This record gives sequence, structure tokens and C-alpha cells, in this order.
Amino acid sequence: MRLFLAEDDEILADALKAGLSRKGFEVEHCADGAEAERLLINRDYAAAILDIGLPNVDGLTVLRRVRMLKPTVPILLLTALDGLDNRVAGLDAGADDYLTKPFEFIELEARLRAILRRSHLLPPSAQQLGPLKLDRTAQRAWCDNVPLDLSARELAVLDVLISQRDRVVTKEQIASEFGSGNTEVGANAVEVYVHRLRKKLEPYKVGIRTVRGLGYLLEVEHGES
Repeated sequence: MRLFLAEDDEILADALKAGLSRKGFEVEHCADGAEAERLLINRDYAAAILDIGLPNVDGLTVLRRVRMLKPTVPILLLTALDGLDNRVAGLDAGADDYLTKPFEFIELEARLRAILRRSHLLPPSAQQLGPLKLDRTAQRAWCDNVPLDLSARELAVLDVLISQRDRVVTKEQIASEFGSGNTEVGANAVEVYVHRLRKKLEPYKVGIRTVRGLGYLLEVEHGES
């Protein structure tokens, strides 16, 4: 699924592109308001993330012009301006949602999922690594086409590990997948669920490697991919 990102902060843009790519999105980026307007009008995207403070043409102007021609494309606004008047102006200009800087990536991802749901477009639910497959929508996983008997917490652990398959995942990242309001989110609880999941994956040569002092890495053994 292709997303559009208009952000002139190079460091933030690189971080967002990397994070969204790990979640299965294809991200097209530009740092200029005039170019953002041209691309949004002439190309099709599942959703757009639009910074208000763009050079040449500001994000609100881009938003208003795009809305005249493409009223249904989901658009999430980013801005450093957090006043009520600024939020109202953004929403009145046609934004589907509004996120103020600084923000956590997990919140941006959640807001993006929400506007995609409202437009009936969701990112692909299936993830695969070697013989391992996960379907988020069905909340089921398979190895070598054999269904795995996983609890909700084990599925949550697997989801974050397979989504960031090339990166070490910290215990804090795993705990955050359990959601707020849960009491069992400490390091010991994470270790328990990782241990249980590891045992269920081992027969299929899929491993969860512990990277001491950092976290966990999901990998296929014996060089499979």
C-alpha cells in the first residue's frame, strides 16, 4: 500500500519512512509544498501525511487545493503548532486527523490505521518470514502451513517481531503491543511470552535470538529466507 509523505525535516522524514516501511507500507516522500500538491493531485495514494510547515506552498494551502479535486483521500496533518485554533483550521481545511510534534511513532501509526479504516483501506494483514506466516486480521499464524496454537499475548509478540524482522526489538516495544491498562507488562512477563513463543517456533527452524542488553531478533535458521 502506497503512502505519501510531505515533510521538510530530513531527520524526521527518514525516521517516518523507515518506520512505515517496516509496517508494510511503500512511502513516497517530498519536502516541498508545490511538489506535494502536484503529486497528490496527479497520483493515487492510500493516504497522505502532510506537514503544515512546508516551503514554497504551506501544508494547509496544499490540503485545501487537493481537497477540491480529491475529496476522499485520507490525510493526516503534522505540525508544531498545537493551539486550538491551529487544530480547528487544519480540520476545517479538510484533514482527517491532526498530530502535533513531537509525537511517538506508535501514535502516528494508530492514527494512520484509524483514517485508513474509515476509508475502508487497510494495509496488508499478512506477514511472512520463511515458513512462518501471520495474518493479523484473522489473528492466526502458521508454520509450514501448520496452524500454531498461540495466545493473544504470543500473537502480539509475534506481530511486533515479524513486523521488524530485520531489527532488534526491545522488551519495551513488545510490552507496548500488549496495550494500555494491562498490569502484566514488565520485563519478566515479556520474557515469559517470548519463551513460550520461541518453543512453539523451534520445530519449524524459526528462532527468536536474544541480543544481550538490547532485545530480541526473529530469524530463520540455516540461512533460509
